[in-house]
Amino acid sequence: MNDQRSAAAAAAAVERAAAVAVPEAVPALGDAAGPAGPKGRRAALAPVALVVAGGLSVQFGSAVAVLLMPRAGALGVVTLRLAVAALVLMAVCRPKLRGHSRADWCTVLAFGVAMGGMNTLFYQAADRIPLGAAVTLEVLGPLALSVIASRRLINLVWAGLALGGVVLLSGGGFDRLDPVGAAYALGAGAMWATYILFSARTGRRFPQADGLALALVVAALLSLPLGILESGSKLLVPSTLGMGAAVALLSSVLPYTLELMALRRLPAPTFAILMSLEPAIAATAGFLILDQALSTTDALAIALVIGASMGAVRSQVRGGKSRDRA
Repeated sequence: MNDQRSAAAAAAAVERAAAVAVPEAVPALGDAAGPAGPKGRRAALAPVALVVAGGLSVQFGSAVAVLLMPRAGALGVVTLRLAVAALVLMAVCRPKLRGHSRADWCTVLAFGVAMGGMNTLFYQAADRIPLGAAVTLEVLGPLALSVIASRRLINLVWAGLALGGVVLLSGGGFDRLDPVGAAYALGAGAMWATYILFSARTGRRFPQADGLALALVVAALLSLPLGILESGSKLLVPSTLGMGAAVALLSSVLPYTLELMALRRLPAPTFAILMSLEPAIAATAGFLILDQALSTTDALAIALVIGASMGAVRSQVRGGKSRDRA
């Protein structure tokens, strides 16, 4: 969102951002729940479970990717991840290439560019700064999206609480981090916010995961020259290919599919706030796989972020029930 020179222009810009991020075709979480009762609550929480499962998968996949970087390099890991994921989804989905409008293809192209940029920038960051710090900085993008796109004051409160947890998880500042790595992580966050918007649009324009498969092809083609330039024949070593395939499944195929499904039933602001769970998941993955210990401060930060995410979900469910009663 470009800076505006007047308060009126800024307000109008925020309203346009909200309209783009939460189109009418994407119902609120409460609307998906239907009638009140256990069945309605389960239906309301289903997309939330998809987002959490996707977060677990992508962060543990990222931890495996960090182990792979000494063999293939950061750009090589991105290439393996996106190329294998694209091949898998194209084989499974077999998307139709005909019958789509120019707007459909532009949406897929933008989604693929956002996905490729997000992955490339994030792995450049993870190669320079700790995984938890990289994800903490990256999640600021979705948090900013939640503030800009939200039309309810309570969502700003939850976003603020989540931001407090993110700052706490960073140790109160990022002055000791590699500035280049921190800049890459912030750039990845901006691309992540863009990914959220175009993932929702792609899910509405293409059936099942067809749009995701096509977007992954775009992202893979963009990353392929960079990966070959950095790693060359190292990408063809069997053990490297095997680990790359694992990263692709954990960090791309499974989470992107789950998130695409969730965004069909979950408003973009709520989805963005739920992304605040990512630093907590990354810290856990770093502890279990990379032997990065969790401090008491880290645990408190995780609690704040999880509390903010739960509050955001509950406010959406209650808001949906209030509209049903009206």
